[in-house]
Amino acid sequence: MTSQNRIALEPAWVLHRYPYRDSSLLLEVFTREHGRIGLVARGARSARSRWHSQLQILRPLLLSWSMRGDLGTLTGVDHRGQVSVLPGRQVLCGCYLNELLLRLVTRHDPHPELFIAYEHAVRMLQAGEEQALRLFEKHLLQALGYGLLLDHEADTGTPLDPDGRYEYRLERGPVRCAAARDTGLFLRGSSLLALYNNDLPEPQACKEVKQLMRAALALYLGSRPLRTREVLRQLASLSRADRNPPPLAAAVPHAG
Repeated sequence: MTSQNRIALEPAWVLHRYPYRDSSLLLEVFTREHGRIGLVARGARSARSRWHSQLQILRPLLLSWSMRGDLGTLTGVDHRGQVSVLPGRQVLCGCYLNELLLRLVTRHDPHPELFIAYEHAVRMLQAGEEQALRLFEKHLLQALGYGLLLDHEADTGTPLDPDGRYEYRLERGPVRCAAARDTGLFLRGSSLLALYNNDLPEPQACKEVKQLMRAALALYLGSRPLRTREVLRQLASLSRADRNPPPLAAAVPHAG
């Protein structure tokens, strides 16, 4: 095996792990210089393995491996920086980022700028900032070749008015409109500009941008739903139910 097939201490994140044969793991990892790759971690499922507790999702790692064909063999694992454990919902948000990468980024296709955006998103989630999801979605779309027009009108090239209202047409960009109709993607100019500037502190802006990102990603995801998105939706429904319990008379069935 040539030296070109051996990679040492590459910054990486585990996106997913699957049982493989008797005691090994098949890893999907996202690396800075080599993109998404598949690695076999031999014996890593064994409690005696030095890698057993290290190969977790949402932890910054330095990985070493040898590559032959489409799958590589893991040869080393080191921690990279301080490990912070995400709280429950933020873990699901991190899994959502991972699922997007698994669905939309092909193996062996380097995306160093997207890798940086992913690391930034995980740090934002550690700080409880869920705008991280929208900003990462924007960077992912750019990496896929679909850059959103966010700072000027599609038809005229006029800079967006923060106080204006726009219909976002996925094949063109934002078009100014007088009032929202029953169908379409409608956003305030301030929301589009906030996304353009990578800063979404306002809840209403996050809500509007979420709908835009969902529609844009659907062009690539197709009809198969994201599993993490479904879980997050179910959790949101349960949270709303807890905040608005039904009246006691409606909650307790009548006897007989």
